[in-house]
Amino acid sequence: MNDIRRTILWVIFGFSMVLLWDKWQIHNGNKATFFPSPEVQTAAAPATPGASSAAAGANSVPSAPAAAGTPPAGAVQQVPGGVAPAPAHERVTVTTDVLRLQFDSDGGSLVEGDLLKYPEMADKSKPFELLDESSHRVYVAQTGLIGGNFPTHKTPMTVVPGPRALADGQDELNIRFESPDLGGVKLVKTWTVKRGAYDIAVKHEVVNTGTAPVSPQLYLQLVRDGNKPAGESSFYSTFTGPAVYTEAKKYHKVEFKDIESGKAEIDRTSNNGYVAMVQHYFATAWLLADGIKRDLFVRKVDTNLYAVGMITDVGEIAPGQSKTVDARLFAGPQIETLLEKLAPGLELVKDYGWVTILAKPLYWLLEQLHKVLNNWGWSIVALVLLLKMAFFWLNAKAYASMAKMKAINPKIMEMRERLKDKPQQMQQEMMRIYREEKVNPMGGCFPIMIQIPVFIALYWVLLSSVEMRNAPWIGWIHDLSSPDPYFILPLLMTASSLLQTALNPAPPDPMQAKMMWFMPLIFSVMFFFFPAGLVLYWLTNNLLSIAQQWIINKRMGVPPQFNLPKFR
Repeated sequence: MNDIRRTILWVIFGFSMVLLWDKWQIHNGNKATFFPSPEVQTAAAPATPGASSAAAGANSVPSAPAAAGTPPAGAVQQVPGGVAPAPAHERVTVTTDVLRLQFDSDGGSLVEGDLLKYPEMADKSKPFELLDESSHRVYVAQTGLIGGNFPTHKTPMTVVPGPRALADGQDELNIRFESPDLGGVKLVKTWTVKRGAYDIAVKHEVVNTGTAPVSPQLYLQLVRDGNKPAGESSFYSTFTGPAVYTEAKKYHKVEFKDIESGKAEIDRTSNNGYVAMVQHYFATAWLLADGIKRDLFVRKVDTNLYAVGMITDVGEIAPGQSKTVDARLFAGPQIETLLEKLAPGLELVKDYGWVTILAKPLYWLLEQLHKVLNNWGWSIVALVLLLKMAFFWLNAKAYASMAKMKAINPKIMEMRERLKDKPQQMQQEMMRIYREEKVNPMGGCFPIMIQIPVFIALYWVLLSSVEMRNAPWIGWIHDLSSPDPYFILPLLMTASSLLQTALNPAPPDPMQAKMMWFMPLIFSVMFFFFPAGLVLYWLTNNLLSIAQQWIINKRMGVPPQFNLPKFR
């Protein structure tokens, strides 16, 4: 029974690690291997004037909810009084204290977005580029009108002159685009950026310039290629792709492959919620006020280009009248407290999976510790310490049971050797010893089992939190989201795991004794490629467990001893 208990403990530990691993890989559409070979895909060309195929795909317009439409024709716009040349193509760059955005006069679309407070991982002198429209990558935010020959995100627009950077003391800035008359409709699109904000207000003023009533629809969409973000780890994977939230179905991620195969399942209509594009640490999302009916869609727009968006009715507009639809675009980091203030459920783009109910309070506690310690590394150490204190009684029960088992282990081993040819009598004698010594061989399992979900949740918190990105700890650890550059933490973690194994009673079965030593080594290999913050968490947990086990053994009158492996 003693060796069965140890086997069960290792199976639980092993299953937990495999579960974490495979859930990241398989659930996110990747092969469940340690070093998957990513499929090489080529992003479509940017949507620039004169580009073909991919540009047409990136610029395609939804003609109806959840259906791909036909791109509007040409750059020559029909206006009252005849044919007029389109406004000159122009790129407009706007800068705030946290964002640098570039807009295209074709449709007034947002085609580039840099997060100035978040440097690139490879080159920290450059800001992180979230949105982009280039030869190797497409990720843009677009809006326009459908329901007639109305202005879309392909329509060349006139940019209204104005300031392009926030001045000292200025809190907001407007960028205004005006379309020509098309189908008796003029679209005036105004983007408003604010100091310190990652959400951008977008006002759509639809003017009926014709002689008959019109009933256009407004679409809001995010278009991006299906490639993984540059620099993502090949050893563990995070989700990249569209997501849809409604109160009815809550948060729902959509795989690119499901869009490709037509198997994507989302709410098609709602009067609340949002659509988003999600990747590790960052996200974009289109937001409409609750109560506005919208049709939601995901679709493939071209080779390796996908869109998620929503369509809402502007309503009937009489000649000479106008109507306005306000929306917001979020483009920034997945900071829970920030997202919670913007829209219900938006914080769910930071996806903890099935451990959300545990992960959210753990993140809150980690954030409170950071407010005191002002260092994310020490906050991780403090959080693990608090968890150990919270589970002290359970751990004490587990280690006390292990100490008792260790104390009677010589008697068990002598009995097994004496009765090795009589397995039935050996089992009966073992149970008699357990009863006389008042030892439960399974007593150490349950306290450890109920703690596993908590530590899995903490694992997800540390892996998902953008706060770890470029966050230093001490000395050589300058980024808790990247692997230790000198492998010092993984080596210490491996040593601590082996020390824990040495402090446990040696299984009488030689094969199990070998497995008890090989398992920590096997699992430790993964930690050489994990972010330093995760390794720090496991190392701290190991060291505190060793200290607690040592103290309990001393109290139980069982002197700590090291059971070294025998592989002969």
